[in-house]
Amino acid sequence: MNIVIAANRRIKEAKEQGPVTTGKVREISAVLYKSIEDKSIDNVLFLSEQLLKEESWALGIIAYDWAFRVRDQYSIDTFLIFERWLKEYVRDWGDCDDFCTHALGALIGQYNELFDKILNWTKHPDFWVRRGAAVSLIYPIKKNKYDQINPLLISDALLRDDHYLVLKGYGWMLKVLSQQEPELVFQYLAQKKDTMPRVAFRYGLEKLRKERKEMLMK
Repeated sequence: MNIVIAANRRIKEAKEQGPVTTGKVREISAVLYKSIEDKSIDNVLFLSEQLLKEESWALGIIAYDWAFRVRDQYSIDTFLIFERWLKEYVRDWGDCDDFCTHALGALIGQYNELFDKILNWTKHPDFWVRRGAAVSLIYPIKKNKYDQINPLLISDALLRDDHYLVLKGYGWMLKVLSQQEPELVFQYLAQKKDTMPRVAFRYGLEKLRKERKEMLMK
């Protein structure tokens, strides 16, 4: 089966019935995944990359979905593939978030020792890689799998980044962290309130208790 042809055919059929939403593409992804006989991680990631090479929004969703589905087979070496994907195939915030908050985040949750490599992304010239440094921690934080990770080092490194999507990215990460460690995030925001750009600051305090938010906003 030529997976690219099969996926494009399914998407074309869906377009004939109306707008193709992200949800619809995920339904197509699930159906196609069932048809893959060899679900070893090597084969699934190979097929996923064939889809990514097409530089198609819909095919990218399928590729990242399949990569997430084989998370039980990840090894630390999977990082080499995922890091290359982030730098070669991701080109906007949507792709970044889809990939980083699922497949890549799940990998980091399994192997916290990868954090030092993630921290290096904060210096990368492409904004989606820098955003990825922050949003890839959202999954392990939500799953409480970040014992060897210090998310605040990421926000420190990105504190005054010159791209608003990077600021929103680490602000989002802080918001998620505040649901696990509200006092830690409150103290951090109180310390950084005079230097942190407002867009990141407001994201970070969004889930804190009302009285805590009011204290920070004064």
